Amino acid sequence: MAAERGARRLLSTSFFWLCCLLLLGRREPGAAAARSGSPPQSLGSSVRTFTPFYFLVEPVDTLSSRGSSVILNCSAYSEPSPKIEWKKDGTFLNLVSDDRRQLLPDGSLFITNVVHSKHNKPDEGYYQCVATVESLGTIVSRTAKLTVAGLPRFASQPEPSSVYAGNSVVLNCEVNADLVPFVRWEQNRQPLLLDDRVIKLPSGTLVISNATEGDGGLYRCMVESGGPPKYSDEAELKVLPDPEVTSNLVFLKQPSSLVRVIDQSAVLPCVASGLPTPTIRWMKNEEALDTESSERLVLLAGGSLEISDVTEDDAGTYFCIADNGNETIEAQAELTVQAQPEFLKQPTNIYAHESMDIIFECEVTGKPTPTVKWVKNGDMVIPSDYFKIVKEHNLQVLGLVKSDEGFYQCIAENDVGNAQAGAQLIILEHAPATTGPLPSAPRDVVASLVSTRFIKLTWRTPASDPHGDNLTYSVFYTKEGIARERVENTSRPGEMQVTIQNLMPATVYVFRVMAQNKHGSGESSAPLRVETQPEVQLPGPAPNIRAYATSPTSITVTWETPLSGNGEIQNYKLYYMEKGTDKEQDVDVSSHSHTINGLKKYTEYSFRVVAYNKHGPGVSTQDVAVRTLSDVPSAAPQNLSLEVRNSKSIMIHWQPPPPATQNGQVTGYKIRYRKASRKSDVTETLVTGTQLSQLIEGLDRGTEYNFRVAALTINGTGPATDWLSAETFESDLDETRVPDVPSSLHVRPLVTSIVVSWTPPENQNIVVRGYAIGYGIGSPHAQTIKVDYKQRYYTIENLDPSSHYVITLKAFNNVGEGIPLYESAVTRPHTVPDPTPMMPPVGVQASILSHDTIRITWADNSLPKHQKITDSRYYTVRWKTNIPANTKYKNANATTLSYLVTGLKANTLYEFSVMVTKGRRSSTWSMTAHGTTFELVPTSPPKDVTVVSKEGKPRTIIVNWQPPSEANGKITGYIIYYSTDVNAEIHDWVIEPVVGNRLTHQIQELTLDTPYYFKIQARNSKGMGPMSEAVQFRTPKASGSAGKGSRLPDLGSDYKPPMSGSNSPHGSPTSPLDSNMLLVIIVSVGVITIVVVVIIAVFCTRRTTSHQKKKRAACKSVNGSHKYKGNSKDVKPPDLWIHHERLELKPIDKSPDPNPIMTDTPIPRNSQDITPVDNSMDSNIHQRRNSYRGHESEDSMSTLAGRRGMRPKMMMPFDSQPPQPVISAHPIHSLDNPHHHFHSSSLASPARSHLYHPGSPWPIGTSMSLSDRANSTESVRNTPSTDTMPASSSQTCCTDHQDPEGATSSSYLASSQEEDSGQSLPTAHVRPSHPLKSFAVPAIPPPGPPSYDPALPSTPLLSQQALNHHIHSVKTASIGTLGRSRPPMPVVVPSAPEVQETTRMLEDSESSYEPDELTKEMAHLEGLMKDLNAITTA
Repeated sequence: MAAERGARRLLSTSFFWLCCLLLLGRREPGAAAARSGSPPQSLGSSVRTFTPFYFLVEPVDTLSSRGSSVILNCSAYSEPSPKIEWKKDGTFLNLVSDDRRQLLPDGSLFITNVVHSKHNKPDEGYYQCVATVESLGTIVSRTAKLTVAGLPRFASQPEPSSVYAGNSVVLNCEVNADLVPFVRWEQNRQPLLLDDRVIKLPSGTLVISNATEGDGGLYRCMVESGGPPKYSDEAELKVLPDPEVTSNLVFLKQPSSLVRVIDQSAVLPCVASGLPTPTIRWMKNEEALDTESSERLVLLAGGSLEISDVTEDDAGTYFCIADNGNETIEAQAELTVQAQPEFLKQPTNIYAHESMDIIFECEVTGKPTPTVKWVKNGDMVIPSDYFKIVKEHNLQVLGLVKSDEGFYQCIAENDVGNAQAGAQLIILEHAPATTGPLPSAPRDVVASLVSTRFIKLTWRTPASDPHGDNLTYSVFYTKEGIARERVENTSRPGEMQVTIQNLMPATVYVFRVMAQNKHGSGESSAPLRVETQPEVQLPGPAPNIRAYATSPTSITVTWETPLSGNGEIQNYKLYYMEKGTDKEQDVDVSSHSHTINGLKKYTEYSFRVVAYNKHGPGVSTQDVAVRTLSDVPSAAPQNLSLEVRNSKSIMIHWQPPPPATQNGQVTGYKIRYRKASRKSDVTETLVTGTQLSQLIEGLDRGTEYNFRVAALTINGTGPATDWLSAETFESDLDETRVPDVPSSLHVRPLVTSIVVSWTPPENQNIVVRGYAIGYGIGSPHAQTIKVDYKQRYYTIENLDPSSHYVITLKAFNNVGEGIPLYESAVTRPHTVPDPTPMMPPVGVQASILSHDTIRITWADNSLPKHQKITDSRYYTVRWKTNIPANTKYKNANATTLSYLVTGLKANTLYEFSVMVTKGRRSSTWSMTAHGTTFELVPTSPPKDVTVVSKEGKPRTIIVNWQPPSEANGKITGYIIYYSTDVNAEIHDWVIEPVVGNRLTHQIQELTLDTPYYFKIQARNSKGMGPMSEAVQFRTPKASGSAGKGSRLPDLGSDYKPPMSGSNSPHGSPTSPLDSNMLLVIIVSVGVITIVVVVIIAVFCTRRTTSHQKKKRAACKSVNGSHKYKGNSKDVKPPDLWIHHERLELKPIDKSPDPNPIMTDTPIPRNSQDITPVDNSMDSNIHQRRNSYRGHESEDSMSTLAGRRGMRPKMMMPFDSQPPQPVISAHPIHSLDNPHHHFHSSSLASPARSHLYHPGSPWPIGTSMSLSDRANSTESVRNTPSTDTMPASSSQTCCTDHQDPEGATSSSYLASSQEEDSGQSLPTAHVRPSHPLKSFAVPAIPPPGPPSYDPALPSTPLLSQQALNHHIHSVKTASIGTLGRSRPPMPVVVPSAPEVQETTRMLEDSESSYEPDELTKEMAHLEGLMKDLNAITTA
């Protein structure tokens, strides 16, 4: 017995190691391919958002004086706060060592003690504020000019003068322009007070009008500009009495041309003197100006004109006219109005990919027209081949590269000032390819047409997609030696050609083509070098092109020989096109003129000519347009109709001919009519212009007439309509009685009006001269309105709202009014809102309550002092956060003076405002209140966790990560957890704390060639956030090979890495050649080992004939009853299975299969029948789902027994024979891990859920990767429940003979075992019924083989969930073979026992072997190993 156990254990162990080595050998080529291929793309990157970065305040032009202080304001907004610097005249200022200039906290520049002299002007100049944010970019402000007033110099000084009383006088004092604001006047050494009679002009000149004796004295002007005042010469002014004689009229001060900026004030001086005293009036552009009623035009003392808040409309020529009754004089001046640059369209933020072309649009206006320049990150953009200014102001960037990212500013400047506007450019990474095959490189890329400035490329479809109907293509091209690459995309799927325009002549370009399908971009074609043709000498445009119409259908075009023919002109091509269409036609011409016939009449055409020489087409002429001549209309008028008015007249109506048939301008219409009885007697009437109706009078009573109409042009009469007939009345309408009642009356009430409509009486033989409408509140007789008989509706105005009106309608003629028709209506209520708006709430306050709640309170001044709301008013609270800048407001209504805002983000600044609404009245929004929510623990884990090996130190690794997306506060540290067991309890992981906001950390002294798993969690002042996903990393081997890290897919906390797979997380250092040699050696040794072990096993098996007898006895006893007896000790034939992990010998009970078809019949597990578990509660089923683990390392095998029990057995490939599985079942329960509880309801019956699909994508002999396992789990879960196995009607489990080709032996779990029996619960396996694969008693084969498709090999079965059926614990084990795939054998096993029962079972299984028995088994095994070694050595 011991020898038999040893042989079985040796057999199983040999196949275990052989399978491991074979899987290792299979994995190497896949690993090598993964290394040699392109790196895997990330699963997706979040799109970066535009960062708000702009100036809040920009510096403005400033005038200062020596020794004073100046502040140039500047403030910029960004997150984080920008760094502010200043430029003066284009050079950065060093403010660190400057004792007079310093930077204020808000970014403004403060200059103390301004220095200015004739030869030293360090402070005067142009200043510019520069804001920079690291890793984001730079923006510059507008340029501000700082002007320092110079030393006073008098260009003219007051002179002694005299003035007659009542007249005007002018005293000059002209200084340099920047000192004019500092000019003051003194009279007799005392400050002169200015008023409406005494004024100072902007130039500093003093004007005194209507002089009096008190104006006499000594006058001088002074300049105060920071230093000691400087005085002019004194001049005496004498006031003379009125001589009462006339004197000539002269200008003391004439207006001069002036330039002003919009919104400034302009003063046009004009002072005249003479006797009698003159009066001054003004004119602009020959129109008199009304200075009395205008608010902006003011007449100053002496007659000067002041215009405040100048606009563009104020520009023009102004005339000053002085008149004293005896004579008139005038002077004129030009006022020019300028405007600072303003943006009509500002550049907008742009997302783009590399190689794309973009355009920043910038439209500006101003007077003079502004010049535009572009700045990128504070540096001037110099136009080049790739940076171009298009459409005067727009910036075009061709072939984007990553370094083009940043902030671009459009700076507009003219003589008046400058302005700037900016936008951000973000270069996006290309979207990662989705799962699926990508196209290979396009084939046979060639330049099918090469010209001087364009190249046409063609190619064939990729080899991976020969049809290529759904493929699009991108052509990347660049100048040779230039790093910038541009891209041109095909216009539609499947198109395999593209023309690249706007190239340079005689230049080498490099092209490559890439195909895209729905999964992403594929491989790029090999680079193709193409050189454009050199520029050749082509003809210029043909001069003096003329076109004129020669007939309604022909036009003649003439031209001359081009001035720059560049050789002999071979021929010309004349292009022409009908206006309004886009279809151009052409004709070859060898002379200098051509007539085109067959054109449309009276239609405009455009023409152009292109000359050809031996090099090709030249430059086209400009288009010339001409219209063909008109002609008579080619169609008759439309919609002719006749209306009989009375016994002697008929009204005719018509519409013009169709526009395309008018053939010119319709000048009138010709009407012909005749009596139907005398067709030869035709009368004609002409209607001129565009009239479309005519009343024909003087007809006979009761006579039929025929009418037709034709259209006229200047060329003649077109075709006429067909004859149309109508008959006049026998007699005129009756007017001997009043009209009948109108046939209908309808009213439509509005607020202050009612619309009345009606139809005439049904009896049309009575004359109706008009209609009388009566209306009033409650009575229709209050007012009456009469309308014409043609009218069919009327609007009654000026009514009262919400009033009941009665309306009556009567038709009348000369006899009287007819019978009335009544109707009533109620006007709508008045809806005009109260014009007075409500006052907004005041005292808005924000009280922070928690991380997501803020209480808003306010007061309402329109309420009484006790602030009690007694009416129906309500308040609207709105709030938003400024990050990002385009966040929209959220609103909520409240009926009290407070509101609780919930659902806010933690640690975020919000602004709140409130408005009040009462009925239709609303207030404006109140002033804003701000509040920042409290911090909260991070709600997302750190991102982008990566692990790399430190170069030169294989036992040291570096962990990198990014802060969590939702930090909810300032991050104060991180905790790194790492372990070699990804499923270990978190308190068993090693902890590495990281203080502060560092994003990298080193971990030293790790074990070489060991997989580690890393998790990171962040913390802030409120606590710890969630952990990141586990990242796997294998440390390098001692040789220094780098480890590789990978992120584990989210397969659940119970998931363990699979035993093998085609995509290993770690590469193999074994070369493909070595792996093949190793595979040959392993297979050879394995075959020899199997042969030896088989011989030993057969020898040992023949010694156990008594064991066979016990099995036959057990089968007989079981066939008599379908229930195992709890006290039946003779039904225990042992069957030995080798536990691959624990190397234990486990006997199992066997029982026949009374019904091989998978049904819901419960299998007994003890002396009583077991009731199936009810799965009506889906939640219970979900809670009982379980995951198996694959192969684990030796370290993880050292865990507790309960965890060890969770591992399924290895499924070994044996041979290529179609197997008939042998099954035993063993439900396993975990003792120490609450996450590893096994429930009988956690596995679906194979009758309902097979492990395989007929179209499974896994190749034979390979295992699933991690992602494939996840997919297989889904496929198993979704398999239809009808895929059951056909089975025989009966099956005998025990016989004396064994058929190695088709025998089947099924063993079921017997639960009625004694506690002291020394037997443990066996584990479910499927084994081929080969003589070497099982020592079980063979069975008679089933009547027919299974008809289902074979399953492909796969990893051990994952936990599945049965739906809508009673659940039995069913296990299906598939066997991976070396040669072919084999189907899984579904087996029904009993439901798992309860936890207490399972615990007892496992305790029994732990103590089922005595130490002496184990020692004997080990001794037998060692002996067999020695024999095997001796045979191998021999």
